[in-house]
Amino acid sequence: MAEGAIGVPKGTAQSAARAEVSASKARMLYIDNMRVGLITLVIVGHMAITYGAPVGDWYYHEQGEVSTVFAVLVMLLLGIGASFLLGLFFMISGYFTPGPYDRKGPGAFVADRLKRLGIPLVFYAVFINPLVTYWAAVHGGYEGSLQEYVPTHVPELTKASISVLWFVEALLFFSIVYALVRLLTKAGGAQEEARFAPVPSNRSIVLFAMLLGVATFVVRIWAPMWWWWEPLHQEPGHFPQYAGFFVVGLFAYRRSWFTRMSTAQVRPWRWVALALVPLFPALAVAAGALSGEMDPAVTGGWTWLSLAYSLWEGFMGTAMVITVLVWCRDHFDRQGRLLRSMSAASYAVYVLHPLVIVPLALALSGIRLDLSLKFVLVAPVAVALCFLVGHVIRKLPVVRGVL
Repeated sequence: MAEGAIGVPKGTAQSAARAEVSASKARMLYIDNMRVGLITLVIVGHMAITYGAPVGDWYYHEQGEVSTVFAVLVMLLLGIGASFLLGLFFMISGYFTPGPYDRKGPGAFVADRLKRLGIPLVFYAVFINPLVTYWAAVHGGYEGSLQEYVPTHVPELTKASISVLWFVEALLFFSIVYALVRLLTKAGGAQEEARFAPVPSNRSIVLFAMLLGVATFVVRIWAPMWWWWEPLHQEPGHFPQYAGFFVVGLFAYRRSWFTRMSTAQVRPWRWVALALVPLFPALAVAAGALSGEMDPAVTGGWTWLSLAYSLWEGFMGTAMVITVLVWCRDHFDRQGRLLRSMSAASYAVYVLHPLVIVPLALALSGIRLDLSLKFVLVAPVAVALCFLVGHVIRKLPVVRGVL
């Protein structure tokens, strides 16, 4: 039917469509709340690595034995988290990329990204990483000053110098690539906001998850999981997930998928996620987890273990991203004063949390407790301190425009 039919003028129909899209682009409190939850999981994950998780690299690992139950539960937490948490972060970031470009244009958009993402990267590499690394070294027995430590440990400080901010670096790269594509192709202007393509069907989502798993398997033939490309400190083995979900976020913004995807459509994906949970320990056992030595075949190469794990990640990540997003949209779209403050500080918390949780763990290292009990007691304190510090630091005038 042509626009303007049934007595509705063409201009009115277009205005109504724009108004509907504008309403869908209003402040999405559930996304702010979801960021708080995801960053809390990042902090908890790093505390788990501190207190005995059998996988993961971090500044400080407290010595001690952990129970088998704790080790299995933490591996499950970290494995499921790795399958979707950063993918969801990238999808959210992709969703909020076209709007600023539309409003600011390419030059101002890139300048803003360099300020919001580039400055924290440089600050982390130059100040936070050397300081936190030095604190851990002093705890391990180093007796010199920071001024003595830095010039004599350049290799350790330049490798993984941005640590957890690899995400910020990757997001800066994706943002610049997006700006270049928009600039060169002249595609994706603000007028496209009124175009409503259908929400992807579950069949299309299955195909996406399958392609994501296959792409991950192919990349890991040459770049196994946990291999980091230095000095940029990027893990190519997870890049298909990150790039794939970032692009999904770009499309979701133009088509309002976040608000238009129905709860009924997502319901089967909750069952998919639940069904895939026990497959993770099954794959871990197949890779030799019970023997204490993991088979490197699971991390990459032409192996069935790598293919199985890559496909598991593709489907688990997709199912969890959809499930968490829509659940938060339906049940977590309100904010009180505390959540509002936490969401405003969430980026600062992500950048600064190693500066908080490492000295906290070092300060408590003299307290002898079972590591699993220590994790349970200290992790909530670490989360609270990180958000408190982030809230305070973000109020500084020189910081507010960046974090």
